[in-house]
Amino acid sequence: MKKIKIVTDSTSYLDKAYAIRENVSVVPLNYVFDGETFVEGFKGEFDDFFNKLASSDLFPTTSQPAAGDFYEEYKKAFDEGYDSIIAILLSSKISGTYNSAVLAKNMLEDERITIVDSETSASNLKFLVEDAVNMAKEGKTREEIVGHLEAKKKTMNVLLTTGTLEYLARGGRLTSIQSTLGNLLRIKPIIQLEDGELKLLEKIRGKNNALAKILSHVNEDVERIGVCHILNLEEALKFKETLEERFPKALVTLDELGPVIGAHLGPKTLGICFY
Repeated sequence: MKKIKIVTDSTSYLDKAYAIRENVSVVPLNYVFDGETFVEGFKGEFDDFFNKLASSDLFPTTSQPAAGDFYEEYKKAFDEGYDSIIAILLSSKISGTYNSAVLAKNMLEDERITIVDSETSASNLKFLVEDAVNMAKEGKTREEIVGHLEAKKKTMNVLLTTGTLEYLARGGRLTSIQSTLGNLLRIKPIIQLEDGELKLLEKIRGKNNALAKILSHVNEDVERIGVCHILNLEEALKFKETLEERFPKALVTLDELGPVIGAHLGPKTLGICFY
């Protein structure tokens, strides 16, 4: 059986133990905050960043991995005896990470590398990685795995709401006036990942109404749901219970968003990724 290496980036927010156990290479994105450069870590390592974000007027900037980071992972995989590589990465419309991965492939001039633009991120990207890992263990070919990923990503959805509009304003998605008025009126945005881009779907008054609206977008035949949150564990657990009661056949998991995706959303963000 041919060995297939799975590569992803840090916005899949995998459990570190899972990545180590399954030999998944995770190439981190970077962010600069208060003059310091950091690499995005793993799930469970984000609280310090978001606590600092909440207490600071500064706003971080993010950047994609360098092509050399992917080059080293590819070369290492082939040196370790892998026959081919599948890199599954966050949406190319959100970040230049996909382009860095393609550039690294061109540098190696090796057609045994396939790069998949997931057109998504967070839990949905994690779901695709897990599928690829399982299919590789089952002996599926690179072509079979990539075909599955390309089809499945079209069935995925992301819906989020934020605790405050402040971070959307800091990141340039709203004006400060819109943010202030929205917070006074308890306006909660419903943000959707559509065609690979984060877009404002609608504005809802009140958190409970926003969560109810998110819930209304989930089909009865949903198979898997990732409840995503930022420093909002208590509400995330309650929402997870609601989802498990409403969709008893679905597998519902709890996930965190990290600095690269979460900086524009801020603490108390809550939402779901699902297919």
